[in-house]
Amino acid sequence: MQRQQILRIAIGGVAVIAIVLILTWVLGGFQTLSVAGGLALIFGVVVTIGLGIALMALVFYSSRSERDEAVYHIGRHEDPR
Repeated sequence: MQRQQILRIAIGGVAVIAIVLILTWVLGGFQTLSVAGGLALIFGVVVTIGLGIALMALVFYSSRSERDEAVYHIGRHEDPR
């Protein structure tokens, strides 16, 4: 997977989350929260999900680049080829 594809996936995931949060806000899902509480909730959710997406993208990138195998074989004192 190329960097551009990973970046597109991460940005798309964050955009979907932001759209859902904005729709929830507009439809009155956060009426019992203060403005500061709502902003803190939105910020926390977006950052947490964004971090999860970014870390999973790194896991897939690492897996497909086959660097994990080289490190595994070096740790076992084997030739990776």
